[in-house]
Amino acid sequence: MKTLLDKLWATHEILRREDGSSLLWVDRHFVHEGSHHAFAKIAERNLPVAEPALTTGVVDHYAPTRGPAQDPGIANMIAQLERNTAMHGIACYGLGDPRQGIVHVVGPEQGLTLPGLLVNCGDSHTSTHGAFGALAFGIGATEVAHVLATQTIWQKKPKSMRITVSGALGPGVAAKDLALAWIAKLGADGAHGHAIEYAGTAVSALSMEGRMTLCNLSIEGGARFGMIAPDETTFAYIKGRPCAPPGPTWEQAVGAWSALPTDEDAAFDREVAIEAAEIAPIVTWGISPEDALPVTAAVPDPSKLEGAKADRVRAAIDYMNLTPGRALSEVAVDQVFIGSCTNARIEDLRAAAAVLSGRRSKVPGLVSPGSQIIKAQAEAEGLDRIFIEAGLEWVGAGCSLCVAMNGDVVAPGKRCASSTNRNFPGRQGRGARTHLMSPAMVAAAAVTGHLTDVRPLLEGRGL
Repeated sequence: MKTLLDKLWATHEILRREDGSSLLWVDRHFVHEGSHHAFAKIAERNLPVAEPALTTGVVDHYAPTRGPAQDPGIANMIAQLERNTAMHGIACYGLGDPRQGIVHVVGPEQGLTLPGLLVNCGDSHTSTHGAFGALAFGIGATEVAHVLATQTIWQKKPKSMRITVSGALGPGVAAKDLALAWIAKLGADGAHGHAIEYAGTAVSALSMEGRMTLCNLSIEGGARFGMIAPDETTFAYIKGRPCAPPGPTWEQAVGAWSALPTDEDAAFDREVAIEAAEIAPIVTWGISPEDALPVTAAVPDPSKLEGAKADRVRAAIDYMNLTPGRALSEVAVDQVFIGSCTNARIEDLRAAAAVLSGRRSKVPGLVSPGSQIIKAQAEAEGLDRIFIEAGLEWVGAGCSLCVAMNGDVVAPGKRCASSTNRNFPGRQGRGARTHLMSPAMVAAAAVTGHLTDVRPLLEGRGL
């Protein structure tokens, strides 16, 4: 009996060394502006790219969201990716390409991400693609160079872990809340050394957008990557996309993908059970994704804790300028951000718009769609007008305020309600204070000016 991990690993393993490391074949490789180090490495050795057709370049981390890049350094980073990909015959979704967007949005959107594939990118949130039943994980610059040169990667197989989420998520509770809930429960290193497979009725009920959010955040709990077995929801999402199997090959592909799910009696190294009904809308209060609580809770009191944990909580509270014991719903925010590879898909924008419709934001903020295609779809649905009329800025596609590399930053000491994936000090700008939450919760913070339970704001809106 085999798990999904077992099946995918066996399919891609070329050979295994005595130390247990496996040489794996890579089916899809994504590169972005930060991949210039890897291109430099293969240039030093005068090596070609082994399989240019299996690599795709995407401008996202440094992509300007409001017109051309004003910073010469940023403009050069973008131009360098376009030069490197052109030199090696690699397709690149640059700023002028209508398919441009965040790499972990674009891959699935184009049908480049498919069940059963091994997907690599020099970005930690490559785990997003595991939502399709793919073996997907981020790699470092040296490994990116290895993939470019050989189309293979050396890896040690992680232990297996299944997180089963039973029941149904309540109204106003999203995949982001589910992800933050398990990370808070197990800790930032709770899944260290493991590959997570998500299962259970609550996971099966998620859309592909929700599944991508869940897998995206796997590494924030220490996992090597996260996966969800492909099913009819997966197949419906993929069918008809530009790079999906065409015509008669479609049914063959679905037949092969249908054999991927974990066998009924397969054993995992670790099992975790969660009840969906116990999960409420969640926000982070500290400087790690594990510093997460229901929005109805209060800031932790380090005086009630002991040892290193007390010290860590105290340091986090000091950085965030919070008061122990204060209700989280009393914490005011200075601005909001909706975007990132975690929560910038059409479902996320619709959820935020449902809260913002007919209301005004009390604070400034940005809304950055995950791709140019999503941007066009949102505009066709009138979502952009809702954001603009609420007082938020509707900008272009890119990583934007998630990584603060493109000129979009949170000022020192300012507090941002954000739909992104990391709240580490400096992540959104030097001295910035970040509270992670779902897009709907960000919208709720916008219209109230403080951390807020979104559920009352959704009443009477047919959601």
